[in-house]
Amino acid sequence: MASRAGPIRSWRIGKKAEAAAPGQNRSAPFTVARKPGHRTAIAGPPRLSPDSADFKKAAKKMRLMEDELFPSTPGKFKIERAHTINRQFHRCFASTSTMFLWALFLIALTASYLSFQSFVDTSSRYFNASWGGMHWEKQIRASATPRRPGGVSVLVTGAAGFVGTHVSLALRKRGDGVVGLDNFNSYYDPSLKKARNALLTSHGVFVVEGDINDARLLAKLFDVVPFTHVMHLAAQAGVRYAIENPASYVHSNIAGLVTLLEACKSADPQPAIVWASSSSVYGLNEKAPFSEADRTDRPASLYAATKKAGEGITHTYNHIYGLSITGLRFFTGKPITVYSGKNHVDLARDFTYIDDIVKGCVASLDTAHKSTGSGGRKRGPAQYRIFNLGNTSPVTVPALVGILERHLKVKAKRHMVEMPGNGDVPFTHANISSARTELGYNPTTNLEAGLKKFVKWYLSYYGYNPRSGGGATKASKSL
Repeated sequence: MASRAGPIRSWRIGKKAEAAAPGQNRSAPFTVARKPGHRTAIAGPPRLSPDSADFKKAAKKMRLMEDELFPSTPGKFKIERAHTINRQFHRCFASTSTMFLWALFLIALTASYLSFQSFVDTSSRYFNASWGGMHWEKQIRASATPRRPGGVSVLVTGAAGFVGTHVSLALRKRGDGVVGLDNFNSYYDPSLKKARNALLTSHGVFVVEGDINDARLLAKLFDVVPFTHVMHLAAQAGVRYAIENPASYVHSNIAGLVTLLEACKSADPQPAIVWASSSSVYGLNEKAPFSEADRTDRPASLYAATKKAGEGITHTYNHIYGLSITGLRFFTGKPITVYSGKNHVDLARDFTYIDDIVKGCVASLDTAHKSTGSGGRKRGPAQYRIFNLGNTSPVTVPALVGILERHLKVKAKRHMVEMPGNGDVPFTHANISSARTELGYNPTTNLEAGLKKFVKWYLSYYGYNPRSGGGATKASKSL
């Protein structure tokens, strides 16, 4: 190929550039010729004659390449096929391994996320709770520390309640360590509970605001303080209220009791337990006075049924786990409406003054044996007791109202109705011979003296407004 004018420059592809004259370097596959300023021209390889040595040499090389690519012997083909299968297997295995590793990674990532969410939720509940922290634990330990030689450390549930407050104060005044627990619900006057809490705080008793169904809280309390005793007074009270709110009784009186017993069973050391049952367990029993050995299989209300269930549950934990347990059947009454029984027979109650109830509670703590369990397992027989705590002198409800009229110097407007068949019982009367013998229990305050003290407290706390027709207005914070 020739250019019209000017010299021709040639380059051999892949090698050092050199000038080539026509007819030289015939074996080169192709050459590139370019005249400066013109388009490049490419010259292809020269045609070879079939008879030439170069043609025969190229044909031989092609046959060798064909033999390598397409083996003619079966053995060689099998070996090559085996190698191919091996390569495919390894590729498949590598792919599967990669997928498996990715799956593990995704599973681990998901588990980490869920764990983190759980941690966040737990932390959120912890920080939002009204308990916890170093300062809180310091208050618990200070309140639980006895101030007398041989003193005990007592956890009092329902500490802001009527009986709970007085028991806590009695224990603290004699030098025992006391920690209270109360959920401050609105069944009773919330302002009165707050006033009681302030009174307990002034005497060095720290009250934790929480629910006995909170297993984490109970476990934390026993982790901070090795309580020697538990005075369980928290419960949903009231007979008629159970008709409208049955679930609250099961939640507090049964589920709450089990949660507390679980915490006590797992504690080290296990505490001795004194808890409040009720005289209502005697139900439709017509025998009087009521003795601890009398039948209690006919409860007349849901409240009574939950207390009867509580006695069965505590006996089970005593038998299986070696918990020392004492149940107290309180004989108290808080009538609001004056009920009369069938045939207009006046209802009667074995009213017991709070100071006498407190003496029975404290005596039960002092005579309670240590629990025999350890690590949630029973190591030997444990003490189990049930006592009646009453005044042994039933008083009719109209007589009670008459005493209040004298001390308040007002005439009550009585609303006489027949007792509805809602589970209340016509009378209560305690046989306290067992409590006298084993606890030294001896009530000393009769109803007349007890109501006189009650009226004095009531007027000092709520005040007296004669313009409201003898009504009461809150005027004082003292108890």
